[in-house]
Formats: sequence, C-alpha cells, structure tokens
Amino acid sequence: MTRYFFHRRDGDQFIEDTGVEMSGLAAARLEAIKAAREMLAEKLLAGELIDGQVFEIVDDAGRLVETIPFKSVLNL
Repeated sequence: MTRYFFHRRDGDQFIEDTGVEMSGLAAARLEAIKAAREMLAEKLLAGELIDGQVFEIVDDAGRLVETIPFKSVLNL
C-alpha cells in the first residue's frame, strides 16, 4: 500500500491533503475523479465558478504522479 496525497489547487489557493493509503495509482486516480465530481456538484449547486480546480496526486515519496483538472472529469 502506498500513501497518496490529493493536494488541491483552486486558482491561487493551495489546499494540502493529509493523504490516504491506496492500493496503487489507478485506485488513487479513481478516488480523485470521484472526489472532483462531488466537489464540482457542490460548486455548481452553489452557483460558484467551476474552472481552474486541479487535484495534484503525490505519492509518499513526494513525487507528483498525476494531475487531474476538475473539468476533465465532466462528461459533456
């Protein structure tokens, strides 16, 4: 198991994550997609801007292993 951190960028704001143990990068990617969709739904319902948010998935060695722009998880 590897600890992955789902740091979030929202414009100039950086929100650091405490991390969670995941079985691998594929599981971490799916978790980030699910979380991004949930966050986008909340922002949409609140009438907030839904552009520019990004998850930066970092492994327990501190390496950036994936970047997930929130807009990329929408099926339009």
